[in-house]
Amino acid sequence: MMEKLKQTLNKNKDKYIKRLSDLVAIDTRDLGHGIDGGLEKKGQDYMVEMFRQMGAASVEKHQMTEAVIQDSIAQHKEGNPGHNYDGRYNVYAAFEGTGSKSIMFNGHIDTMPPGDEKLWNTPPHTPTIRDGKMYGLGVCDMKGGLMASAMAVQLLKDAEIPLPGKVVITSVVDEEGGGNGSIAAAMNGQKADAVVVCEPTDEELIAAHMGFIFFKIEIEGKAVHSGSKWLGVSAIEKAVKLMAAIDELEHKWLMTYKHTLLPSPTSNAGVIEGGTAGSTVADYCCFKTCVHYLPVQMSHDQVVKEYTEAIYRCCEGDEWLKDHKPRISIYQAGGSFEMDLKHEFVGAFRSAYKTALGKEVKVVGSPAGCDSRVWRNIAKCPTLQYGPGRQAQCHAVNEYIELQQYLDAILVYAQLIIDWCQE
Repeated sequence: MMEKLKQTLNKNKDKYIKRLSDLVAIDTRDLGHGIDGGLEKKGQDYMVEMFRQMGAASVEKHQMTEAVIQDSIAQHKEGNPGHNYDGRYNVYAAFEGTGSKSIMFNGHIDTMPPGDEKLWNTPPHTPTIRDGKMYGLGVCDMKGGLMASAMAVQLLKDAEIPLPGKVVITSVVDEEGGGNGSIAAAMNGQKADAVVVCEPTDEELIAAHMGFIFFKIEIEGKAVHSGSKWLGVSAIEKAVKLMAAIDELEHKWLMTYKHTLLPSPTSNAGVIEGGTAGSTVADYCCFKTCVHYLPVQMSHDQVVKEYTEAIYRCCEGDEWLKDHKPRISIYQAGGSFEMDLKHEFVGAFRSAYKTALGKEVKVVGSPAGCDSRVWRNIAKCPTLQYGPGRQAQCHAVNEYIELQQYLDAILVYAQLIIDWCQE
């Protein structure tokens, strides 16, 4: 059967590449990380028409709403509020098969903006093939993976191989704004017996990723002329003291927590703002941090508790801070993800990959979060992340995908459908 799939892939590869090129040519960027909206509509319209042409049993357009995201925040501590959803909807396509088992392929159609287009060698929405690579905005992150999953179904159809089970493809919006599209899909009941998140993994299989929490810490001081500094209180200096306390907590985490696929947990102070002039003692300072934490061993609530306790414990030893506690808030968060490597879905993927590509797949973890957490933690589905492209190309000028990886992913996905869904 694999030889038949390879022959059919080679015969139709130009058609499959053309589909990817068509999608990359459509501008589907997020605006202001999704807060100001997004231009996904034309891309989703393309997907709807393509799925219908492919003979999908059902194609559903699901409008994004703030209410669903608020429900997810309340129930799962997942979601990014206040986004503009005008003209933004998810697309769910279902292809029925002969058996009862199901598999879902998940991908986001939105992209980041291109940035300074003068830095691009070719226009970002003019797909260009050169030296075995297709260049264009979103081709790697992640229209390549999304289209590869659809073309895997098309490959089976072109090879006249009946689908052995139900295949669902979820094309979601607003991923670049924090994953709201997949969150909405999961909250609205989309699920399957197994899920593949088709983000780029450079031919590796991602079975775990870190959770993340963004903290904002605001410190009050007392402003005076710097010539009389002893009469004031520098909020900047107090912020430095609190950051040192956080560094101590991070050191404790580094010594305590280890993972076979992931690095130890970290806290990064990425932004600090405060003061008005060198001649004035700062009466306000704010710094923002991002914590990455491990799955299973650590939890969102645990991290928040230990983080706030470390800050407030430091305050108790400071004459000013003990009576002027900093304000601590969370402005974005996403859960961690881990898949049991002994699960039958992992075995099915390993087998499909080896059958398709003739080698063993390398199983790794990712320090960055993605929608895998949503399908594992909210939808409760066995989930893995695998897709064409290199992560280094995500959000990069002159973004590209190696076309051989794209074609390989189509082949792996097609074989996975067969291996997983067969009774």
